[in-house]
Amino acid sequence: MKKAIVSLLLIFMLIQAKGQTLFTYGNNKVDAKEFLKAYTKNNTDPVKDKAQSIQNYLDLYINSKLKIAEAYDMKLDTAAQFRDELANLRNQIIENYLTDSQSFHKLMQEAFERSQKDIHLAHIYVAAGDGTKANDPGWKKINEALKLLQKGTAFATVAKQYSEDPASAASGGDIGFVSAFSLPYEFENIIYQTPVGKFSLPYTSKSGYHIFKNLGARKAVGRMRTAQILLAFPPGADSLTKMKITRLADSIYKRLLLGDDFSSLAKQYSNDYLSAPTGGLMAEFGLGTYDPVFEATAFSLKKDGDISKPVLTSYGYHIIKRISKAAVANSLDDKTYADNLKYRVQNDGRIEYAKDLLYDRIVKTSGFKENKYDPTDLRLYTDSLLDSKYSGKQLSVTGDTPLFKLGDKTITALDWIGFAQTNRYNRNGSGIKPFDAVMKEFRKYVAMQYYRDNLESFNEGFRSQMNEFKDGNLFFEIMMQKIWTKAQTDTAGQLAYYTANKKKYTWKQSAGGVIFYCADEKTALAAAAEIKNNPGDWENIIKKYGDKITAETGRFEFSQIPKAANEIIHSGIVTGVEKNGADESASFSYIKKVFAPDEQKSFSDAKGAVINDYQNELDANWIASLKKKYPVTINRDVLKSITK
Repeated sequence: MKKAIVSLLLIFMLIQAKGQTLFTYGNNKVDAKEFLKAYTKNNTDPVKDKAQSIQNYLDLYINSKLKIAEAYDMKLDTAAQFRDELANLRNQIIENYLTDSQSFHKLMQEAFERSQKDIHLAHIYVAAGDGTKANDPGWKKINEALKLLQKGTAFATVAKQYSEDPASAASGGDIGFVSAFSLPYEFENIIYQTPVGKFSLPYTSKSGYHIFKNLGARKAVGRMRTAQILLAFPPGADSLTKMKITRLADSIYKRLLLGDDFSSLAKQYSNDYLSAPTGGLMAEFGLGTYDPVFEATAFSLKKDGDISKPVLTSYGYHIIKRISKAAVANSLDDKTYADNLKYRVQNDGRIEYAKDLLYDRIVKTSGFKENKYDPTDLRLYTDSLLDSKYSGKQLSVTGDTPLFKLGDKTITALDWIGFAQTNRYNRNGSGIKPFDAVMKEFRKYVAMQYYRDNLESFNEGFRSQMNEFKDGNLFFEIMMQKIWTKAQTDTAGQLAYYTANKKKYTWKQSAGGVIFYCADEKTALAAAAEIKNNPGDWENIIKKYGDKITAETGRFEFSQIPKAANEIIHSGIVTGVEKNGADESASFSYIKKVFAPDEQKSFSDAKGAVINDYQNELDANWIASLKKKYPVTINRDVLKSITK
């Protein structure tokens, strides 16, 4: 009941706010409805104090509007590259809107019902040959497997003998739990329609033949939202490079345990360039989205805020922080869940079903009108151009002959010829399609193309999303030009900022010395024992271990230094060996000198933090100048009304 009241209040607030200007900047204005829509969609702050949360977001929102206004003033939107990128984005998202609403609702309901449970799945796969089924050894093989299953032979036994899927054959076809959207829609339909303990009949896909077995079902585990710090292995990385990355992962993990901010470390170190700018935050995901090791680690975290040890996948090391875990909603009345489900349905293969129904609606509502022409002459005209078959008859159809009209677009016989020339052959190489079948495809193509070309006029949601993309790209481009590139490349400016703010950049408790990264614990223990006996000869000692040991000299904060548990760091010590929990590697240190805390960092040592702070200063100064160019006036009465 409380949720329903809140929803009604939000709807009422949006209605009341419609048309009320919240703020102006220069000659532009933003109404409260537009702002509330953005706030509801993008605000990630915990809403403890709603008024303060809205004010915080308003400040960010105004700043972004000022920057976008400047981008338009600089005519960045007219650049050829920008227009091309926007056109590409339009082509990418437009597929999400080419559906029929009623059929889409059915798909939503089906996806919701399937999302309530995960299926423990087993699979037998046999590749298809090039011929027909009757002559295909693959078809014969999958049916031999089916007969054994029907006789009662264990599925695992048959899978090991017949399946050509190397990922699952060794495990008796067991591929673990899957959920809705984990697999192609054609497979999902079979899997969720197969009762627990039963197997399906062979299914033919483009690649081959499949038999699925439902080993069991459980209540769906839901979806997870995490942040990550990814320390990726460069392509072709050698063992020394991987060891350094291992050490870095351990060092960052220790800093996190000591209380360092996850978001800041993600921005500084993570190689996931999509999530790093947001402090490592990733999109919500469920089973079958990422590497199984990554997913297993993420779902094993017990509570929000828990951080995993570095976990190794084929990409490198991941340190994962649980942000939230969402159980599967038991109703589509849950707006957040419904919106997420809608997005996933729109980006899944099942959407093709809804597109077919959309075509029928376009034809009915867009003023489709058939022109009068001789169908027989059109066929003869087509044969003459595409197959050089001339009837000798004087034809009433020419290239300019109008065939039909859709909206304000007239389609001619020449348009038809262009389409038929490309699309009249069956994709399987079996020859030419019937004339009527190609004409049906042509009509559908024309209708969908008309809808595509005019979608901004028909669909408010699409128009709104395109405007968001356009503004977002302009924001990115102007930030690159005005802030990000300068902050990274302006060495003189960085140095001046460092000189003016030296007190900000001091060492925590630290020591100078050598850190040794070893391939395994045995090597580390042996080398550490030798160096303890003769620390001054450490360089010659490690040479005999070849690429099993690499060394890094320098000044390190205590949190970065490997050591045995509870060991006290002091000058002259060779620390105990610390084994890396993520793999077999190990490390130890030789401490030459311990420094007092709070010593000044050099510009070189502080450069990473300086660049970040210098960027913030550039941004603040730029915003101040923009506010002079585009004066901002906030309607305090409207702001007060939306914060109640």
